[in-house]
Amino acid sequence: MHEKERHRIILSAVQEKPVVTVQELVDLTDSSEATIRRDIAALHVQKRLRRVRGGAEAITPPQFIGLAGRPFSVNETINASQKRAIARDAVELCKDGEPIIINGGTTTFQMVHFLTGRRMPIFTNSFPIAEHLLKHSKNTVMLSGGTIYREQNIILSPFENDVTRNFYARRMFMGAQGLGPLGLMEGDPLLIQAEQKLIDQADELVVLVDSSKFRKRSSLILCGLSRIATVITDDGIEDREAKMLEAAGVTLVVARTTLGNKEESSLQA
Repeated sequence: MHEKERHRIILSAVQEKPVVTVQELVDLTDSSEATIRRDIAALHVQKRLRRVRGGAEAITPPQFIGLAGRPFSVNETINASQKRAIARDAVELCKDGEPIIINGGTTTFQMVHFLTGRRMPIFTNSFPIAEHLLKHSKNTVMLSGGTIYREQNIILSPFENDVTRNFYARRMFMGAQGLGPLGLMEGDPLLIQAEQKLIDQADELVVLVDSSKFRKRSSLILCGLSRIATVITDDGIEDREAKMLEAAGVTLVVARTTLGNKEESSLQA
């Protein structure tokens, strides 16, 4: 990741919570601790943030506390071709007329490109997913109620009366911060709370994660592997990770990341 991009993520992070630790910034940027400390020092000298023991804080404290995690605009540039291939295979599981839930995220967002010709009831907590489907498809779209978190482009609510409980789905499609032996992992308690409500409304949970997510960990568990019906990932998945899913009874789909010229041209059109 380039220095300019790291600085943008660091400055965004300190605007979302009172103090951000060095380790949190290491996780957000996939950089070394030494690199993050140099970045904090440089931004401190530029008076764009304040260096504190073990981390950094904003010059002006944030009025609104955001979510933990990288901004949507950064995540969508990472492993983009793998995410598109994973999303393509996810939509192949869908049938016209069958209600589905699509959780907000950069991998699940890629599903919109393959849903344009479908006719389905779709519930989502993602503002960009809803906007794209409304503009480019005839699908029926329902949004959850709550606060829009700008950096992640997601709508979340801590309340029960946010419409979520009124929608039933055959399948829910979602991404995650990490996936390991204990299950799906996320980095923010509010995300966990909102996503658990959505999971309860679907018969099957389909997880869309690029293979790098098998190597990432978080302190918060969203659900165990036993709740997951299918995992769709790319061919970077390792044998031990595939065996982990098999042992848990999870169906594994490995997406093809290279398309033929004709198919690639039709997607770009």
